Amino acid sequence: HLHSMRTPTAMIVGLVLCPCGLLLTFTGTVAPNWRQVSLIPNQPIDLVLEQGIWDMCREQQSIHDRLCGQADELGYFEQVPVRVAQGLMPTSLVLTLLGLVVAALGVRCWQKEPRHLLAGVAGLVLLPSGLLSLVPACWYTHELWALPAPAGSTLVVGYSLVLSYLGSCLEILGGLALALSFHHCCKE
Repeated sequence: HLHSMRTPTAMIVGLVLCPCGLLLTFTGTVAPNWRQVSLIPNQPIDLVLEQGIWDMCREQQSIHDRLCGQADELGYFEQVPVRVAQGLMPTSLVLTLLGLVVAALGVRCWQKEPRHLLAGVAGLVLLPSGLLSLVPACWYTHELWALPAPAGSTLVVGYSLVLSYLGSCLEILGGLALALSFHHCCKE
């Protein structure tokens, strides 16, 4: 019981939030649903076009007919917000993984005392990694209705974008929690 008392709450919070954030941003990065295009003129009424940062899928919902790898006729993937997301989302994932490795070494549950400096450093890695995925998510959202789409169609935010947002925020909060470990170093 004494053993569990040794790991500060902030570290536990960081080690819970950041992996959850990583999972969400990973899903957001790979799942092709940053934007949904529906009610496309001259197309079946239940046809939905799902656009991610790597792929584009069309689904006819009444017959559950889903096809990915759709041709990008409107130059959607050439758009700056999409390009930026293609660069920053994977960078953020790598940085988050790195931060979590450092965090695991710093929190070191199998040792008597956590290493506050390492946990703090992990926080400083995880904080920008969260920001790195938040930037493309925000930018994409801001440009969502400006990005090329079939004329007259209806555009909505897709779940991948929402997950990227949530994941980024969890990583930022987890990073902040771990960065609080520096406070402990100063006390020593």
